[in-house]
Amino acid sequence: MTTLLTNLQSQLPDLECITDANQVLRLSQDYNHFSPILQPIFADKRAIAVLRPAHETDVLAIAKFCVVHQIPLTVRGAGTGNYGQCVPLNGGFILDMTRMNALLWQKPGIACVEPGVKLATIDRLTRPNGWEIRMAPSTYRTATIGGFIGGGSGGMGSITYGQLRDRGNLRAIRLVTMENEPRVLELRGEDVYQVAHAYGTNGIITALEIPLARAYNWAEAIVTFPTFMQAARFGQSLGDADGIVKKLVTVFADPIPQYFTALRSVILEGSSAAFVMVSEESLEALQELVTELDGTIVQCKTAEEASKGTPIYEYTWNHTTLHARNVNPNLTYLQTLLLGDQELKRVEHFYQHFGNEVMMHLEFLRCNGRSTPAALQLVRYSTPDRLQEIITYHESHGAIIFNPHAYTIEDGGMKQVDLAQLKFKQQVDPYGLMNPGKMKGWNTEAEI
Repeated sequence: MTTLLTNLQSQLPDLECITDANQVLRLSQDYNHFSPILQPIFADKRAIAVLRPAHETDVLAIAKFCVVHQIPLTVRGAGTGNYGQCVPLNGGFILDMTRMNALLWQKPGIACVEPGVKLATIDRLTRPNGWEIRMAPSTYRTATIGGFIGGGSGGMGSITYGQLRDRGNLRAIRLVTMENEPRVLELRGEDVYQVAHAYGTNGIITALEIPLARAYNWAEAIVTFPTFMQAARFGQSLGDADGIVKKLVTVFADPIPQYFTALRSVILEGSSAAFVMVSEESLEALQELVTELDGTIVQCKTAEEASKGTPIYEYTWNHTTLHARNVNPNLTYLQTLLLGDQELKRVEHFYQHFGNEVMMHLEFLRCNGRSTPAALQLVRYSTPDRLQEIITYHESHGAIIFNPHAYTIEDGGMKQVDLAQLKFKQQVDPYGLMNPGKMKGWNTEAEI
């Protein structure tokens, strides 16, 4: 393999090639240790080397090289995912796209970017023109746009714009195939979902065309309530308040806020809390809603104040799990969608049924045109069987579980083989070299 790498580097003098064992191991992992099921599966998985291309021409040459020598290739961005999306199950090369980090062009409402640009960097370059990205995970300051499109689904901004998979939230993808003669393809419209959230199994993304949202000055507020259901009803009411411009509506049942050590002086023990981001112009309306629903704003920051220190979104979405595990490493989590539960009856049932074994953490998002509760519950882990019982109970009561303890696309959330994705993979990766093992339905002999 050393000789092969030397040959590749002679072809691509600008290519960065990492072979140091410690660096390769680090770049072969993500945050799969959040799951006690996945962590032992991925613990010893690593690539042979990490390649960092700077140009699409580099990517084409690498793709050709891997096909000729039948070397598996796993694409990664910043590695902030949680399900082992960028962990190589079969060794081979890691293709680290972080050097391809340019904003190629922007115009009102649209930007074209390379996959390795950080989400926060996109906003830094577009906000002076009055625009920002529509949605982002809590890893906004470190995650890349390519990683988010390839392995993510939503985040702050989803309360207004839904999820990445919703029509209109991704305009186009440019990609390199892994055929005998690699091609550059451009997918537009619904065709992008043959590649989006496919964990890098269906082509190497080299550019993305994304829609932008009008930029606002986002204020932050922490609102506390005596009970969880009061906080949950506030979250639903805020999500339903069409006149309040918002970016984040998160609700935590007690004792979750106590895992946020830096905020213990702000949130009294025994309180449930809502963490929200609204436009500065919406603060007055927010205060009225808080008063109406018997809450108390215990912290409020203008956009200028919020730009200093830890932003509120880094306590929400899966950063909640990170903070909680820093206090208690035995905690893990679930990902749950509660369609049609605007009256919060299932939310309340699960909260009462599991108590503090499954601590309720809600993220409200727009789904099918309505503000909808989703959950990233914290789970006090005991055994794999008990974790499965908890998942089965939720599913038997109408909840949709996107299982963060599974590493294939299908088992994680789709629950079935996406025939369009599978057919596309047969065309663009006929040897199954791209992130092998992550698409359960892959079979080169399948008849579609």
